[in-house]
Amino acid sequence: MPLSGGTLFCFSADGVWRMCGIAGVARIDGTALPEEAGALLEAFARTLAHRGPDDRRLLCDGPVGMAFNRLSLVNPEDGAQPLVSADGNLVLIANGEVYNHKELAAGLPSGTRLSTGSDCEVLLYLYQRDGLRFLDRVNGMFAFVLWDRARGVLLMGRDRFGIKPLYYHRNAERVVFASEMKALFADPATPRRLDWNRALSEYDMNATPGFVHGRITTWFEDLQIVTPGTILQIRLQDGTTSEHRYWELPGSDAHSDMTDEDYIAEFRDLLAASVADCATADTELGLFLSGGIDSAAVAALAPGSGLQTFTALTPGTVLNGDARGGHRTAELLGLANHQVLIGSDRVPGPQEWRDLVWLAETPLVGPEIFYKFELHRFARQNFPDIKGMLLGAAADEMNGGYIPSFAGEGGTWEDFESNLGDLYRRQALERNPKLGHWWEHQGVPLLNDTEIDPASPYRDDHFAGYFAWQYRTLEQYNVWHEDRTAAGNSVEARVPFLDHRLVELVARIPAARRSALLWDKRIVREALKGILPEEIRTRPKGYFFHGEGARHTDRFFTRLLAQDGAALLEEALSGDNARRYLNADGLRTTLDRLERSPSTGSTELLLRIVNLGLLDAMTSRLPAAPSLAAARPTPVELKVGDWEREAREIVARVVSEPELDRGAVYALADNALLATVPAQPDSWFVVVDGSFEYEISASGDPAWLALLRALDGTRTLAEALAETGGELADVTEPFQEALAVGVITAVPGTGEPVRR
Repeated sequence: MPLSGGTLFCFSADGVWRMCGIAGVARIDGTALPEEAGALLEAFARTLAHRGPDDRRLLCDGPVGMAFNRLSLVNPEDGAQPLVSADGNLVLIANGEVYNHKELAAGLPSGTRLSTGSDCEVLLYLYQRDGLRFLDRVNGMFAFVLWDRARGVLLMGRDRFGIKPLYYHRNAERVVFASEMKALFADPATPRRLDWNRALSEYDMNATPGFVHGRITTWFEDLQIVTPGTILQIRLQDGTTSEHRYWELPGSDAHSDMTDEDYIAEFRDLLAASVADCATADTELGLFLSGGIDSAAVAALAPGSGLQTFTALTPGTVLNGDARGGHRTAELLGLANHQVLIGSDRVPGPQEWRDLVWLAETPLVGPEIFYKFELHRFARQNFPDIKGMLLGAAADEMNGGYIPSFAGEGGTWEDFESNLGDLYRRQALERNPKLGHWWEHQGVPLLNDTEIDPASPYRDDHFAGYFAWQYRTLEQYNVWHEDRTAAGNSVEARVPFLDHRLVELVARIPAARRSALLWDKRIVREALKGILPEEIRTRPKGYFFHGEGARHTDRFFTRLLAQDGAALLEEALSGDNARRYLNADGLRTTLDRLERSPSTGSTELLLRIVNLGLLDAMTSRLPAAPSLAAARPTPVELKVGDWEREAREIVARVVSEPELDRGAVYALADNALLATVPAQPDSWFVVVDGSFEYEISASGDPAWLALLRALDGTRTLAEALAETGGELADVTEPFQEALAVGVITAVPGTGEPVRR
């Protein structure tokens, strides 16, 4: 419906309605938009074209302008936005899905008629009836902007977990908003300054565990993000702003009379309902399938058949068993599985990496984000009708998947709680540092933990603090990158484990019952009895690219940073603020050391700092919109039939390792030597260019040390092994690593190793 006194511009690329990108501008000083607002809306829409490539609509009317790009999964033939109420007083743009829209529509006042097939249209009439309480019963993932013309207010809101993004910048005259920050940079009045101090202090950035709560960082100065579970209300006449919190994490229910079996049964029912909601679409859906129980649960519960599944086939996932687990799960469930090959040699080029960091708008881009982006690219290019991707994400954070790791190796629930106490204390002391020395008096605390920070809501329930921290991490990292990697391929990510009814159920578990239900995700495993084959249901938790094979991931991303004369690092150091905050010599030295020894645990930290510098550089020279990014190598699939029979070929195709030749003569490189300190006979060191790069324990790794001492450049590998009494299998991994980084070399003409 055209608005009185307004102008509606419509653009459609191919006439077919197909995730969405929303953006806009509103005057908050009582005036109308200037004439040039239309060009600004066009710029917003062009930047967000990847989020909705098939339909674009722009609205300018009085003080408000809106831009909408659409990818349609529900009712592809209808549902264009902006949506307008029957009386013309309410105007809405929304990104996401309202899963229970039919139920909500059925409860609207008699005579209410919805004029489109959009699942989001019901929001207009819920607001008309309930005011700011209109989201209380809405189940879905969404971000929206609603203009109430009669009241002269603009509302911005997001779902309870922030699955769908919405950013904004405001000054005294206007507010601009968009699904991604890069769109806001098209507005000359929006600052383009990285918030270096806040970014470097962010716990997720420096990988420090801690009880972190409160608003996440957007990484940029003066750019805000609408808080999940919140409605932001701005009065257009004078900019007066208020927040309405419509949802927050509940606390535990100490008076619950539910048994463990009751909790498990309800979890099963709610998860099944959530998967059914997320699998509702009028287009095809796919599924990212790992070797874990979470994505397997979604696969088993998804209604219908013919679901295409996609698994990342990387050196890490091959060697730690995750890729094989995904293949086996699909086999047991009768689903098609595509092993997307991301081998040792598939290192992204500098421009490819810049484009990915710009798309994601976060310095936390690393292995997981790159691999998932490649999965989406493969699915999009080979199955273009797939517009939505089901994920098993967030199950670990919300249901106890990481609790055993926080307990420590071989730890118990009591160890987990003790470690939570340590984390709580450390965070509390940061806020009250003058009390710190009382906890350092001969290792015995002299004050009670509860009084370090009496105002903390978590001082008496550290687990509640842990749960709230995981909730924040979801927004800062998980749902952020799941949105961008999917949107960058014009696909919508769907996350069944982030149904608020599921999360509320787990959050309310009484403290005394947590250990029985949440240790190692027992509530999930028990809920899936009879749904998943036992082989999958009882499979120990694995990690996407960690564990065995992690050294290949470190080596892979070290090569990324080192290529083309460390081009990415040097670009990251090019800005004035980057040079102010970053020690260039220290970063170059760190990269040099990583090239010699990638498996030091520093690769991802260095990568994050480089990403931060790249974002800083790119905001001063804005890149092209993601839809115009340079072409990337075509993703390929490694077709696997019988994994067990083909295992050697799979490893050979994915993992690039130096081939060990028993007939070759090996020696330490010319710039390396083996040394020890007489006062510490158990400690030996490999010194490279005068730096102590590797430490070897004589008692902990005697076979490897003995072989290194025997490699004198005259014996073949077979002779050195015979002399030391060692077996090649016992030293293969460190030997291959030493060859890969050049610490050991083959003597020319003696069977120089080849890469497989």
